[in-house]
Amino acid sequence: MHDPELAVEIEHTRENTRYLAGFSLPEQVHVTHDIGAALKEASIVVGAMPCANAREIYSAAAGHALDGTIVVSATKGLEPATHLRISEVIGQCIQSSISARIAVLSGPSFAQEVAQGGPTAVVIASLDTHLAAQLQEEFAAPSFRLYTNDDLLGVELAGGMKNVIAIAAGASQGLGLGSNALAALITRGLAEMSRLAGALGARPETLSGLAGLGDLVLTCTGALSRNRKVGIELGKGRALREILSGMHSVAEGIGTAAALLKLARESKIEMPIAEQVDLILRGQKTPADAIREIMERPLRRE
Repeated sequence: MHDPELAVEIEHTRENTRYLAGFSLPEQVHVTHDIGAALKEASIVVGAMPCANAREIYSAAAGHALDGTIVVSATKGLEPATHLRISEVIGQCIQSSISARIAVLSGPSFAQEVAQGGPTAVVIASLDTHLAAQLQEEFAAPSFRLYTNDDLLGVELAGGMKNVIAIAAGASQGLGLGSNALAALITRGLAEMSRLAGALGARPETLSGLAGLGDLVLTCTGALSRNRKVGIELGKGRALREILSGMHSVAEGIGTAAALLKLARESKIEMPIAEQVDLILRGQKTPADAIREIMERPLRRE
């Protein structure tokens, strides 16, 4: 853990009251602030940190990880400063020093429901199909089902893009616009995601699967969604700074919106919903005006 005092507390109490209250850690799980101790003799490393912290943490890990270590990224989003996918960040930080093998874990999965043992289906993606199959077996549990996918690009892009659309969906609900508007935002949001992902080389079926449509629906409608929560509060008229001051966890869509738009402009892809979300986050447009502009765009074929 990043916070040494919190690491000591959780190791002693066996509960992460700040981020996942009400669930006891298994006896074989230990908590430490020492990254070297955490990585010692590890054959599989799972990274579940915010996008903005990924480079720092993986760079620190590079001096301790073993040659041939499997690195599984569970981070959903793009690095804000470089607009890189997290697998690319891992490659720059770790693969230059060791021959790490990289995979991505994504899909519709709130941590609290996974901890409760609720049925969950996710995607494990890697360019190495044998590695994906190995991890599928390693992580499978009676209530945790994994599907393999070799479209690493599509899975990572979907995981980042859906958070931005979820902010728009939340803003719509905060404005009290109802189910029609929510359904429209989810559907047109998926169209935006699919256009950009396709332009960058991802497969269309990835966007219609668990990492795309599945995670988009969950994040836009689920009460546990941090990005949706931010959008709802923005829709109610609260300032972004005020909203963030009361949150312990990170809403990745906030940092991903600008990076996503840069990729879209480079690929000459229209993303009107993401563009309006970015303007809202920058304080340059109110949610009501943003939704109105989306609805008043020139009429066109679906």
